[in-house]
Amino acid sequence: MLVKTLRQSRIPFATVALALLAGCGSYDNIGRRVSTALTPYRAEVVQGNFVSREQVQSLQPGMSREQVRQALGTPLVSSLFHADRWDYVFTLRRQGVEPQQRHLAVFFKGDAMERVEGGETMPSEAEFVSTLDKRKSGKVPRLEATEEELRAASARQAPAAPAPQPAATPAAPAAATNYPPLEAPAR
Repeated sequence: MLVKTLRQSRIPFATVALALLAGCGSYDNIGRRVSTALTPYRAEVVQGNFVSREQVQSLQPGMSREQVRQALGTPLVSSLFHADRWDYVFTLRRQGVEPQQRHLAVFFKGDAMERVEGGETMPSEAEFVSTLDKRKSGKVPRLEATEEELRAASARQAPAAPAPQPAATPAAPAAATNYPPLEAPAR
């Protein structure tokens, strides 16, 4: 009797499921929607140094290694076997978006920069920010501050003048503390 009841309860469920599937345009579309809804969350992976087109354009042949480091940051790859080459690699992986990978190589002769390879493929700061915006609003925030904004920000961060402290009275010397020995005396 119990088996017959279980079979009978499956029939309405199967009928409803088939009706839902038949009512949709295609089974592949449903399968795709279900599979994307059930995929696990994948964290965004950002590796390396982002180098913008503006940073690459600020480089000039003959700059010292320190000047290049200040403009671009510390290179991701610098090898003992290729001491005259610095590589800046940037990779961004996000769910549902093709991975972005950028590569810039800076070559030196001695301590002076000789040439740059891969700088033409670097995005501008505004282009890069627009690819990060998940809302797809298309509006890129302003990435520069005016002189007035900089002065106002530095005025807000300027420390207030310290309040005058009253003259401190000399403190009495601390009383000597007697601690018990760490080990019990041997007997």
